[in-house]
Amino acid sequence: MPLARAVRRLIRPFQFTTVLLLTCATLPGRAQAPSAPPEIDPAVLVRIRDAALQSDFAWQRLANLADKIGPRLAGSPGAEAAAAQVGAAMAAAGLTVTQQPVKVPHWVRGEERAELVDYAGRPAGITQRLVLTTLGGSAATPAAGLTAPVLLVHGMDELAARASEVPGKIVLISVPFDQHLADNGMADKAYGQAGEPRFRGPSVAAKLGAAAVLVRSVGAANYRLPHTGATGFAPGVQPLPAAALSAEDAMLIERLSAEGPVTMKLLLTPRTLPDADGHNVLADLPGREHPEEFVIVSGHLDSWDLGTGAMDDGMGVAAAMGAVQVLKSLGLAPRRTVRMVAWANEENGARGGKAYFESVKGKLSTQTAAIESDFGLGDPLGFFGAVSEAELKRLAPVAQVLRSIGAGVMTTRAGEAGTDIEPLQQAGVPGFAPLVDTRHYFDYHHTAADTLDKVDPQALRKQVALLAVLSYALAEMKAPLARVPAGH
Repeated sequence: MPLARAVRRLIRPFQFTTVLLLTCATLPGRAQAPSAPPEIDPAVLVRIRDAALQSDFAWQRLANLADKIGPRLAGSPGAEAAAAQVGAAMAAAGLTVTQQPVKVPHWVRGEERAELVDYAGRPAGITQRLVLTTLGGSAATPAAGLTAPVLLVHGMDELAARASEVPGKIVLISVPFDQHLADNGMADKAYGQAGEPRFRGPSVAAKLGAAAVLVRSVGAANYRLPHTGATGFAPGVQPLPAAALSAEDAMLIERLSAEGPVTMKLLLTPRTLPDADGHNVLADLPGREHPEEFVIVSGHLDSWDLGTGAMDDGMGVAAAMGAVQVLKSLGLAPRRTVRMVAWANEENGARGGKAYFESVKGKLSTQTAAIESDFGLGDPLGFFGAVSEAELKRLAPVAQVLRSIGAGVMTTRAGEAGTDIEPLQQAGVPGFAPLVDTRHYFDYHHTAADTLDKVDPQALRKQVALLAVLSYALAEMKAPLARVPAGH
């Protein structure tokens, strides 16, 4: 259909309606029916957005987390210091704070070294040091390390096909991160593809009799920077030593393996200690009509131990803190309570989300919506909700108000919106997350380079604006969003 005709067809009914309304308004004695007030007042959303863009509260909270505490792996002193720091900041801002106890895993990295000790063409007396980092959940090598041939495979299918070659080998699973996908808005897909060897590889290789497993680091920006992360072992499978190798060193082994056998010496000394005490931090802005009903806005407080956790997920926690602080500073009290949650132990166990779910599962009707921000760094583009199209349309004023800052995209997406809120979502609570520019997120993800300088203060302010506007709107609706059927 030609564009001009399409436009005419769209506006013709509205032209008629406008004339009819104007005519009725001029008839003597005819009272004009009052229009129904909007479910969410756009003027209030504008106030929230603008206040968030002018506030440095979240940046100050993030700087304190990243620079004054640093790494916050579950079970560490840093994790508990962070919970105390966040709780104190929220109480000082006038929120009602609860420290919710959580038993968390306590895994300690230890020493990590590797070197190539034999390969075709090696000059006498020459070895090559490799850059790697232990994966969370890894077992230790013998105290003196282990020396074994390297078996190079290029994915899980090849590992299965070469099962007979695995026993006694150090298996290297080398799958590159697809930056092309990340550059085109599909960083999560790139992470899933390259991450499968990290998620499943050590368990599969252990079952096949491997001595140890290395995976090519799951990330981009190859600056010989290893990316850590958790791995897991199936029930009944004995954990083995497992580490992530820098992309450059994985490619080195590929080249050397093309010329002949490669032998490696590997030393990893992690320890798994008894579970430790941790805490979710809850900070409530009580609702004016239904304080017993909650809208969660959240990020996870723990981080890996290589960097300072500024982007993963200090940025998400700080943005959630900033969101409730902005509402409080404006004197706003929506119908329902807005609850900020700084989750414990997302990275290597998700115990915080599970503990919270256990505390509310007997009264799930009080949990009306949950937002989690855990994909920070770039500018927010909008948000997605694991809800129906019809329910999402009720949030149209949110998208409209955020459009001026480039964050007006609003879309539905099935499935998990965040690791920590997944148990709530599985029980039917609508879940939301920001849509963020993730082109460079995996340059630094789970590395020593996850530091405060990577975060753009203005991108953080925009994320505060998004979370504040969205959480207020969800809490202010006359009726909560419809529950989501299990499995959607």
